[in-house]
Amino acid sequence: MTQPSLYDVAIIGYGPAGATAAALLGQAGLSVYVCDRLQGVYEIPRAIALDHEIMRVFQEIGIVKAIAPYFEPFTPSEFFGVDGQLIRRMTMVQPPYPQGYTPSMVFTQPPVEMAIRHRIAELSNVAVALGVEVTSLRQHEDSVTLSVHPEQGADTTVHARWVIACDGGASAMRAQLGIELEDLGFDEPWLVVDVRVNAQGLAKLPKTSVQYCEPERPCTYVIGPGNHRRWEISLKAGENAQDAATPEGTWKLLSRWITPQDGALWRQSSYRFHALVAERWKAGRVFLAGDAAHMQPPFLGQGMCQGIRDVANLSWKLGAVLKGQVTQGAAQALLDSYTDERKAHVRELTSRIKSVGAVICERDVEKARARDAKLLADCGGVVRDTPRQDILPALSGGLLSAQSSPGRGELFPQPKLDGGLLMDERYGYGWRLVHDGSLLGALGDFTNIDLSQPDSQEAQGVVQAWLNKRGCHAALVRPDHYVFGTAADSAKLKRLLTELTNAMHH
Repeated sequence: MTQPSLYDVAIIGYGPAGATAAALLGQAGLSVYVCDRLQGVYEIPRAIALDHEIMRVFQEIGIVKAIAPYFEPFTPSEFFGVDGQLIRRMTMVQPPYPQGYTPSMVFTQPPVEMAIRHRIAELSNVAVALGVEVTSLRQHEDSVTLSVHPEQGADTTVHARWVIACDGGASAMRAQLGIELEDLGFDEPWLVVDVRVNAQGLAKLPKTSVQYCEPERPCTYVIGPGNHRRWEISLKAGENAQDAATPEGTWKLLSRWITPQDGALWRQSSYRFHALVAERWKAGRVFLAGDAAHMQPPFLGQGMCQGIRDVANLSWKLGAVLKGQVTQGAAQALLDSYTDERKAHVRELTSRIKSVGAVICERDVEKARARDAKLLADCGGVVRDTPRQDILPALSGGLLSAQSSPGRGELFPQPKLDGGLLMDERYGYGWRLVHDGSLLGALGDFTNIDLSQPDSQEAQGVVQAWLNKRGCHAALVRPDHYVFGTAADSAKLKRLLTELTNAMHH
């Protein structure tokens, strides 16, 4: 592309969050600059789990078919207590799946990232610079200037109206902006091991993913795609994390399950698992997203999901502002809602992840036995399935209706329609009013609002069941698929549409 003198958005960091942001903003027709220090995709998998909300974002950027070979359904996760007894089982919701995809999946990260980059390469309005480092940024009233240092050649400057810093947990941009991280109270040393296991090794291993809630050494076993298996193994006080991450140290810790004859180490890295969230997610014209804005323990596999939720939330809002779809007075509130919504969501989900972690990581034997007894007592001694998606919170504030209504702030389902298309494939990714047809008379005064109004018959009754459960006839759904509000009658629907008009045009 011919580089513009002023980009709409510059993105620092070309990992999963940064690349997804570039794809979403580029598809929206905006001029985008994205850069990264690395020349290529990081070749070792870090994330291993994604959920159906993220697949819906990948659907929007058009890569679902390309990445399908690298995904498999997540197996159930079984939790075993002090004495080896089953104390909890986490599974999936039952079909029909609410978002149109398997709710929890394991995947191989490098080829999925490559698929996003291939999609971006099709967008002539997105400029990609690899092997460069942003050394500083300067903010102006209506733009930001980045100083860019390449591995070879002369330094350059890049100008953009807005900047998204997706430059990871050690974010240099966050540091330069003076944004502190709030510690949510989790700090533990763990070893993460990825193994390509051979047939002999696979025969020895559990057939489900496992949480070993053992005080001596809590650990996690995850069944990845194909022959990929992951262990997350807690390290004890006094154990040397560097020694544990050597092949010798790693095989010693894996000896409970497999030996070097059973497979090949793919990665072994020692980490401190943290629960951290940035105090501010926006400074002037710069936003933080992904690991630059938050880090959480891995117990529900939500790290990469959270980063993609960030940019899915932010991208449509930036697009609306840059395209003049909101008035100047409404633009600031719309952009501020990014921090309000995502920070609260991350804090709440991190709290829930920590609660799961507390079940897994109890080191006191008597307290762990009491935990086991309580979990079993709570289910009457019969362990029942707990869907993983039940853990995910709704939005609690931000750009939502002021009217309290059932379903407000929830992720709205994506039904399969008669003919096999998913709802977003037919109706696009803008604001949507999804209804059962009974309140059509309320729409006459709002023909100036650009809303798709799905009224096709769905194939599996997903939306109707959602509306029935919440006692409503219509849901006003945002471009990121979260529910602005619901309406049970025509008067409430009119108020809802009036609220949207005021929020975007006041």
